[in-house]
Amino acid sequence: MDNLRNILNKVINFLAAVSFAAMVILTCWQVFTRYILQNPSSWSEELVGYLFAWMALLGACVVTGERGHMNIPILVEKMGETAQKAFLISAEVIAFLFAAAILIYGGFQITVLAMGQLTSSLGVAIGIFYIVMPLCGIINMIYTVLNVVDICKGKGV
Repeated sequence: MDNLRNILNKVINFLAAVSFAAMVILTCWQVFTRYILQNPSSWSEELVGYLFAWMALLGACVVTGERGHMNIPILVEKMGETAQKAFLISAEVIAFLFAAAILIYGGFQITVLAMGQLTSSLGVAIGIFYIVMPLCGIINMIYTVLNVVDICKGKGV
């Protein structure tokens, strides 16, 4: 299980880093074309917006994998070990259901719907950029299952 988690962490961190680096380069390109060439680049601005969404969703996957989602630990810490495990597992189940319903089901629906629409500057199907939602949903579901296994083993309780 730890092997799978390590591989996912490396892949997601790499993709988020590539997205961030591309955003930085494209933003510098925008500044250069707007102020130096006096001819703003519209396609790069649009692509930066989509890359930002990808980076944010990939970052959310990293947070899910690290069990870093928002919580109020003072309440959980006052519980007994069994109650803590039950509470933490229920939180992971909720995250799993959210990923299944919103990211995978909803993300798939909007991706299919958007495949018929093209971006204004890039001329690419918008659904290509939305496909990150169901992909991140699958990754989040894998992470929540791994997290439940770790909680049952007593890691991080």
